[in-house]
Amino acid sequence: LKTLYPHVVYARNITDVDDKIIDVANKRGQKSEEIAKLYADFYSKDMARLNCEPPTVEPFATKHIPEILDMIEVLIRKGFAYVSEKHVLFSVSSMPSYGQLSGKSLQDLTIGARVEIGKYKRDANDFVLWKPSTADQPGWDSPWGRGRPGWHIECSAMVKKHLGDTIDIHGGGSDLTFPHHENEAAQSRCANDHSTYVRYWLHNGMLNLGTEKMSKSLGNVLTIRALLEKHSSEV
Repeated sequence: LKTLYPHVVYARNITDVDDKIIDVANKRGQKSEEIAKLYADFYSKDMARLNCEPPTVEPFATKHIPEILDMIEVLIRKGFAYVSEKHVLFSVSSMPSYGQLSGKSLQDLTIGARVEIGKYKRDANDFVLWKPSTADQPGWDSPWGRGRPGWHIECSAMVKKHLGDTIDIHGGGSDLTFPHHENEAAQSRCANDHSTYVRYWLHNGMLNLGTEKMSKSLGNVLTIRALLEKHSSEV
């Protein structure tokens, strides 16, 4: 891309606040920011060892809380999101074209729904933009109470700040097509009033170790590192 085009911006964002991170931190008796930094450092070093070029910009979710709050407020104001029991949720039914990326219709999602509807949800398919935090969980002040962002909204807010309303190429694992990228695209298109969020989606296949996907757990990062070190010593 850099050979063909005069100006290429490569963004690689880091989700450093997440329920999985909080769970690992609780099990290890550590703070969630310590766990986030540990794996972010592992990731950065491993990417360098794999000869991957460093990004132009590497935003962290926790450094973009104001942008996340602003985008959520825009979605509420436009009628695409609602507040319920200190949660803010995106209303999937408010967007007729939802499912365009993954090829899923709202009817298909409703028929195939196996997830119990949370009491704070109007619809089983609605997804969280903001959730309340307990005293021992990471949290920030917001118009809806102390809490933390949902996974999808983080990416949309960081993309908008660093790359704009529409980006050329969005990468990611094939397992992220639905629901993560579908939800990310939906909220960005609604918040930005732009029909095109991403021009080209590039979803890569997954590396399997035995019967387990390597993206399944944070612990697999250590497994990959061990394999790399074993290979390096053998060479």
